[in-house]
Amino acid sequence: MSNETDGSIQLEYEIDDRPPWPKSILLGLQHVAVMIVPATAVAFVVAGGVGLDAADTAYIVQMVLLFSGLATVVQAYTVGPVGARLPIVMGSSFTFVGAAITIGVDYGMAAVFGAILVTGFTVEGLIGWQFKRIKPFFPPLVTGLVVVIIGLYLIPVGMDYAAGGATAEEAGEFGALHHIGLAALVLAIAVGLNMFTAGVTRLLSILAAIGVGYAVAVVAGLVDFSPVGDAAWIAVPSPTRFGFEFEPVAIVVFAFLFLVSAMETVGDMSGVTAAEGRNPTDKEFRGGLFNDGILSSLGSIFSAFPITSFSQNVGIVNFTGVMSRHVVGISGVILAVLGLSPKVGAVVTTIPSAVFGGAVLLMVGMVAASGVRLIVLHTELDRRNMVIVAVSLGLGLGVATTPEALSGLPNAAETFFGEPVIMTALSALLLNTFVPGEQSPLFDAVSSSPAPEAAAGPSDD
Repeated sequence: MSNETDGSIQLEYEIDDRPPWPKSILLGLQHVAVMIVPATAVAFVVAGGVGLDAADTAYIVQMVLLFSGLATVVQAYTVGPVGARLPIVMGSSFTFVGAAITIGVDYGMAAVFGAILVTGFTVEGLIGWQFKRIKPFFPPLVTGLVVVIIGLYLIPVGMDYAAGGATAEEAGEFGALHHIGLAALVLAIAVGLNMFTAGVTRLLSILAAIGVGYAVAVVAGLVDFSPVGDAAWIAVPSPTRFGFEFEPVAIVVFAFLFLVSAMETVGDMSGVTAAEGRNPTDKEFRGGLFNDGILSSLGSIFSAFPITSFSQNVGIVNFTGVMSRHVVGISGVILAVLGLSPKVGAVVTTIPSAVFGGAVLLMVGMVAASGVRLIVLHTELDRRNMVIVAVSLGLGLGVATTPEALSGLPNAAETFFGEPVIMTALSALLLNTFVPGEQSPLFDAVSSSPAPEAAAGPSDD
């Protein structure tokens, strides 16, 4: 167990610690419980938008879970240069939803998976391979802002779940009192157990809160168990189910989006290691980006959507103080098992959106808070840096809250600049690079600013 030194938080379990098996399994389930609905929701939303039938939809959900699990295990333990050996849960990102629907409708799902196959490894693999060279362009000020915007722009997603989600909206119950009440109950229990208890109850505060919320929802008759009866016990993956086509427009769009994914992963990795008061090392950055790209390309062969780091689970690490990569490895195994057994996965997806809403709101808030800490610990908030923070967050939140402001741009440009992470990251990157200051790779005063370099691991200058 570590104490709070050099800006780190108090960790109950450090990165290589192995909690007892019963506790590890419960902590792993907690990670799964927070991310499974948003991860599988990507498959449901895209399948619905493209018009896939129930069988194809269920299959894509299965593959998302399977490859989320495999990528999580690789991230925790590594396979050669692939993986960061960090406690990062992987899953399918909402970053790709709009493009997948548009391309799926216009060109077919074969073009979607063909574009993922080509761009996953090419874009993120190249960034990971050359990250040592570009690392000076991503000091704590830039990566911290990426972490902050990831947390902030996901808050509306948490509120949407808290109000009942898409199912409640279709039923005309969006924002109904019972949905808000469930979300508030989960949030209150999670915060109460974390702040006012110790030991296992604090570590498992989120899982306990979700469990209580689910039990209340069952008693209140808000849970539909029919999907469980319809699901098969075992389903075997089948490669190239939808085939592959290589459309130039699809490839260009997904290349842009994988750039977004890479920036999100850089931010999430920084958010995790911020618990230790540092930035990731070159090797960790490279392995994490390789994992994103290679597993996404591999997953596309089996019709899984792109796999990237899950920001909600970064919040869990900072909220609970459990940084053990072995706990996250268990989460990956659980996800892979769920991906092979639709019956088990169906049980998990019966949990109402409002129950997850309370937990997701807490987690994305913690993500934003960890980004703030990363900036404050390693950045002097002078006039120059305050302007960079203001511009970057202003533009990022601007396109997040008012996306129609970019409707006059060409479609590809609207997709690219309409991503809050891209807008914030590019703004911070350009301003930090070309405005003289200690964290600028062009004008930095290395001799007078050792703290950020020490926090970031081995120097590249």
